[in-house]
Amino acid sequence: MPATLSTSPPAPAAAGSSFAQLGIPSILATALTARGITTPRPIQARTLPDALAGRDVLGRAETGSGKTLAFGLPLLVRTAAARGRRLAGQPRGLVLVPTRELADQVHGELVPLAAVLGLRLLAVYGGVSLHRQAQELRRGTDIVVATPGRLLDLLGQGACSLDAVAIAVLDEADHMADMGFLPAVTSLLDRVPPGGQRLLFSATLDGQVDTLVRRYLTGPVRHMVAPGATASARMDHQVRTVEATDKVAVAAELAGRPGRILVFVRTKHRAARLARQLDRAGLRAGALHGNLAQPARSRALAAFAAGTVPVLVATDIAARGIHVDGIELVLHFDPPAEPKAYLHRSGRTARAGAAGTVITLVLPEQATEVAKLHQRAGVVAVP
Repeated sequence: MPATLSTSPPAPAAAGSSFAQLGIPSILATALTARGITTPRPIQARTLPDALAGRDVLGRAETGSGKTLAFGLPLLVRTAAARGRRLAGQPRGLVLVPTRELADQVHGELVPLAAVLGLRLLAVYGGVSLHRQAQELRRGTDIVVATPGRLLDLLGQGACSLDAVAIAVLDEADHMADMGFLPAVTSLLDRVPPGGQRLLFSATLDGQVDTLVRRYLTGPVRHMVAPGATASARMDHQVRTVEATDKVAVAAELAGRPGRILVFVRTKHRAARLARQLDRAGLRAGALHGNLAQPARSRALAAFAAGTVPVLVATDIAARGIHVDGIELVLHFDPPAEPKAYLHRSGRTARAGAAGTVITLVLPEQATEVAKLHQRAGVVAVP
């Protein structure tokens, strides 16, 4: 059974507040300290008091800013405090994320904290056994972290119901909008009983995300952390004009520098082929793309995070869940199609206070188009 917790409305957040001062129970604050997390990050300090008090919260902050704990801590605390009984196939908390990798990351970050409170978390996403996930749901879980498509599959099989969900979280809502998940997201949220708490976190608030806010959040408290100003200042944006015949060789030379290198391409086949080409050039390179089975995707990402395979070639969609600190270079082997994708790709570096380099390889006939892309993205790229 979940641990019993009682919480009182915390005082407004102040600069330098501890987790305990923000209203996090001491048992969780101690668990955070044991993991070396002692000081709330800005988005956490701003949103935790309102989320713990049960208000609907709209949080805007860049990727890598600490949003997982900003929504995860109040989700855990309030679920445990509700003292509900664990029922088969009826989670009481729901987190929707756009990718398998992000589901794994959120699940991995929250599971040790949930265990302290006696809560059970389950991650459900495609690429692994649907039957096994259905069995786990029927065993009973308190909180589900899910990608929209797989959760709809499980609902369709009768393995899960959202009738008991009291707290629903949308993480990286802007990316879900970009990836075409909004119809699935609205279908899922329509099945969540009205009157519960809603937490929505996003790096940007475009028209589609605002539609979700107006439709599902009631009187939300808005907390914004300046998007990317400091991170952008730590990024060195560069452009390298290359001929098509030299592109792979230039990429191999750039990827041969020390540290983790993340290379972006537009297609699955290009990702696999370029990883093989970099391997033949003497680099340890992995690939991350949608044609890989989930275990292979997990292994590639784990090897990259550990540094045993320092170069990772990824497509945009597969890279949505990459949250790895210490990426020294982001290389746009294929320039992205639009500025939001450029900023998202580039945001994989210069994380957690570190500096980083972003290089775009540009064919001569792409120069004008890429210059406009940088201008719309609000960055100055040096030739």
